[in-house]
Amino acid sequence: MTDLTHVIDQSKPSIARVYDYLLDGKDNFAVDRAIGDHFKNNLPGSVAIAFTNRQALVRAVRDIARDGVRQFIDLGSGLPTADNVHQVAHRYAPDARVIYVDNDPIVLAHGRALLATDADTTVFQADLRDPQSIREHSEVVHMIDFDQPVAVIFSAILHHLNDDEDPAAVVRYWSEQLTPDSLVYISHFRSGGNRETAVAEEKLQSTFGRGRWRTDQEIEALFGDLEILDPGIVPCAHWRPDLLPVDEAAPDRALSVWEQLIVTGLARKA
Repeated sequence: MTDLTHVIDQSKPSIARVYDYLLDGKDNFAVDRAIGDHFKNNLPGSVAIAFTNRQALVRAVRDIARDGVRQFIDLGSGLPTADNVHQVAHRYAPDARVIYVDNDPIVLAHGRALLATDADTTVFQADLRDPQSIREHSEVVHMIDFDQPVAVIFSAILHHLNDDEDPAAVVRYWSEQLTPDSLVYISHFRSGGNRETAVAEEKLQSTFGRGRWRTDQEIEALFGDLEILDPGIVPCAHWRPDLLPVDEAAPDRALSVWEQLIVTGLARKA
């Protein structure tokens, strides 16, 4: 793997690397761990947001592959971790093609190292806020057939776009590119109107200058005219929880306040 430590500003935290640290990854710097430790130590239980989000993504990719979709674009993919999208997809659909996109150069380096021998999966660096440049990227043009169903994944990324960056327009752009029976997956920080929401949102804003908890209605609006599939937009821990341990999978299980602050939904283009 290319050594990027000399070109990456290690004095500034990265959203991808903070997530990596919260998920017990090793690809992070001291500045990232300081932010992660704030959530671990000062907001006890908040790491459940990262873990339940990741678990829901694994279940979603499984169901998407089982539904017959063989093409995935993971926008704001973050650093590789256990059960990456391509690994889950290939478990159920060995011919699936997966593209990862992130704006962090260290994601690009780690992804390329991981995928060096995988012809059906690739990663490149781009800005989520410029969807047309992603759509026209040579890797997308080469690997994705938009005349066939595609799954576009926005896992825990749209809440890092502020309102003036119009996350709904980003989703709408991709929806317009897709053929019927394509799927869009979104997970998003959900405003609880409580202290936990306020302090977590303030920490992200003060650290990264971005981060927006949204209401159920605002999250639903991100899907536009897409058909939201069962069970709707619900906390990640309650989204098709059959892969979870029995004591965690009950749909009526009482959730911690933190588990309630990350929701997800899967929608189909008619």
